[in-house]
Amino acid sequence: MSISSHEPDALRAQRRQKIRAEIVRYLLITLGCVLLGAGIALFLDPNSIAPGGISGVAIILNKFIPLNTGLLIFLLNIPLLLIGLIKFGKQFLFNTVYATIMLSLATDLISFVMERMNMTAVSALTGETLVAATGDLFLAAVAGGVLCAVGLGLVFRCNCTTGGLDIVVMLIHKKWRHLGVGTIFLIVDFVIAGVSAIVFESIEIGLYAAVGIAIYSVLMDVVIYGGNSAKFVHIVSDKNETIKNRILTELEIGVTGFDGVGEYTGEKKKVLMVVVKKHLYPMLRDIIREEDPDAFMIVTSAKEVYGLGYRSHQEDL
Repeated sequence: MSISSHEPDALRAQRRQKIRAEIVRYLLITLGCVLLGAGIALFLDPNSIAPGGISGVAIILNKFIPLNTGLLIFLLNIPLLLIGLIKFGKQFLFNTVYATIMLSLATDLISFVMERMNMTAVSALTGETLVAATGDLFLAAVAGGVLCAVGLGLVFRCNCTTGGLDIVVMLIHKKWRHLGVGTIFLIVDFVIAGVSAIVFESIEIGLYAAVGIAIYSVLMDVVIYGGNSAKFVHIVSDKNETIKNRILTELEIGVTGFDGVGEYTGEKKKVLMVVVKKHLYPMLRDIIREEDPDAFMIVTSAKEVYGLGYRSHQEDL
């Protein structure tokens, strides 16, 4: 009787915890979109530096279409969001639409504030007066790349995307699993940088866009992926079957299970062993917390991982 009387309180506490976690999650997504929008509005867009992705496409199209870059980002995302809805479901659409709207609003709002504050700089390339934080292309590429990497990193860590070419990359990776996500991003981004050099008739702009992409990619590796290493996780829980199924379906990574015995209690339990890339670890941790807040989990770093989905043994030959 005492157990059942406490059960509603426990459920309410769990529900409140989930609500707080969701509020924090959306605050982080919002912050990430603001930082991403700041990188575009303050540094990249005014200097015609297209750092890849849908924002890079919007910066290029802005030369021909008299619309704000933020609005172009939103319009370009509409067909891609519909594809995402079909392929990934309603929850994906809701999160991505929120992030897309926030990014578009943040980009145009920051541009508007800059104009109102009369924040201008002289372009080091053309000598024109720009509504920008700096006219130095190298500084713009570096600062813009850093802000975009940190901003998008926060969004990705919250299991969300800003739509755009992220959806295209996810679809390509889903069809051809042997292609790394980072490799696909780099190929697409460098193609966009090449197109920007042609459209703006300046090899320098294309090269600085490539610099921004390189900085962006390296920092994204640190912010999201934590380098090439992985997390090595042991999980002991009374709900291992549910946890295992969610890992297999939601993260699409392998799980190894083996029998263990608690020597103090003598109780037999299944132990799960998972090697997970760092960008997926927050999702793994959330799955475990949601299914069993009392689960016993050991997390260590794996500096080198060989096998399917990781480094090939042939690379060291």
